[in-house]
Amino acid sequence: MLTTNNVTMQFGGLTAVAGLSLTVNDGEIVGLIGPNGAGKTTVFNMITGVYVPTSGSIALNGKSIMGKQPHKITDAGIARTFQNIRLFHEMTVLENILVACTLRSHPSLFEAILHLPTYRSKEKKSCDFAFELLESVGLLDNALDNAVSLPYGKQRRLEIIRALATGPMLLLLDEPAAGMNPQESQELMGFITGIRDKFHISVLLIEHHMQVVMGICSRLYVLDYGITIAEGTPSEIQKNQKVIDAYLGVE
Repeated sequence: MLTTNNVTMQFGGLTAVAGLSLTVNDGEIVGLIGPNGAGKTTVFNMITGVYVPTSGSIALNGKSIMGKQPHKITDAGIARTFQNIRLFHEMTVLENILVACTLRSHPSLFEAILHLPTYRSKEKKSCDFAFELLESVGLLDNALDNAVSLPYGKQRRLEIIRALATGPMLLLLDEPAAGMNPQESQELMGFITGIRDKFHISVLLIEHHMQVVMGICSRLYVLDYGITIAEGTPSEIQKNQKVIDAYLGVE
């Protein structure tokens, strides 16, 4: 589904990512791990069009997405979350989802101003879909609450399902377990695998919480100073001496 081929990102004399080649297949949950400053979020920013790579190529289902604007890449089927939760805090939970739904309903300004039947029909479909999403993740009772009033764990869930409301085939999660306690992290693992199965999507995941990474990812890529030092299954990564020295640590 996703292929990056020898992707490099340079900022002046600094090489943030050097020659990254990774793949994400249909239905996979793939992890991208490494120390702070290894270049992981830079990879997400390249995939989603925030940065244009210095060299290399990025393709979604065989079609290049290099140089496309972020909203065009979202429209193509890639959605993401962020390290720091970026909800519309002054909006309700429902309104946060409806903002994302507009990408699929494509209402025109003309339809909206005149409140035409086509606009009302699209609006109703978006509302119905938003309520279904909220019910599927246990947030239906919070639909009319301000997003900022939700507990931290629910805010994380809301950000993820807002991304899902764009109708992606690939979901990029940037440290979704950050700030969570062990119980919340355990619940998050079930949540991510659940949405993968329910919505038939693939997931590329950045995470420092090793219990989460090793528990749900089928394959892992490890970055260190922008260089890929290992790739493989969780069990292979746990035994890789380069990864142990650079990231996992020893007793």
